[in-house]
Amino acid sequence: MLNEALVESVRRECHVPLVERGKEKLNGPGIRTVAAILLAVAIAACSTPKPADGPRPAVVVEPDKKADVWKGVATDADESRIDRVGLAWQSALADARKRDARGVDGEGALLRPRSALARPAPTPGSYYCRQIKLGSTTGKSPAIEKFKPFFCYVEVEDNLLTIVKQTGSQRPAGRLWEDDMPDRLIFLGSLALGDREQPRAYGEDGKRDMAGILERIGPFRWRLVIPWPQSTSKLDVFELTPVEQQPGR
Repeated sequence: MLNEALVESVRRECHVPLVERGKEKLNGPGIRTVAAILLAVAIAACSTPKPADGPRPAVVVEPDKKADVWKGVATDADESRIDRVGLAWQSALADARKRDARGVDGEGALLRPRSALARPAPTPGSYYCRQIKLGSTTGKSPAIEKFKPFFCYVEVEDNLLTIVKQTGSQRPAGRLWEDDMPDRLIFLGSLALGDREQPRAYGEDGKRDMAGILERIGPFRWRLVIPWPQSTSKLDVFELTPVEQQPGR
């Protein structure tokens, strides 16, 4: 016999009504047959269909960005300086052009913001390094100031390129880090004062920290741009050109 309790439970769960006459339920073989059919339909309606075969969802993990490495080393202040390099160029050049527009234009690609070329990594070795300071944060310092060339050296240390200024009373030194922008490297270093002081590790003294961008701007010609340096200028630019042999090395 058909289990009427089961039929009743199916009716409640799936909202399938039994055939009724007036207010009394029908009895007999005929109604059992009808109920059995309704029960089968109800069970089929309540069953969950098996999902069709198809591709399963996949979790895509993006590769780490190169910039994440140097940003993990840089201070918040220096990361902000690098992020605002465009503004530093704009403001510094505006100051410098008011003072000496011909002197700015005469430097060619060195003082053109968008002159970076592919393959920015310099070859290890000796270089002439020439500094130009642009803009003034005080209104008293020169808007453009050029210095005589000095010697600096590029070498490999712990699989990273380093730049060290060899001579002078202010000697920047630091490491070069890869960036997601393929036409530049990120410089993080410090400033050594005096002839005998050794460069300090980056982050050891915030007042000595330096951050910038190294770019190749021509055959055997690079520049190191320091935006918003901790001095009276708005932008410092170092021109690097290789020499065959640095004296004393």
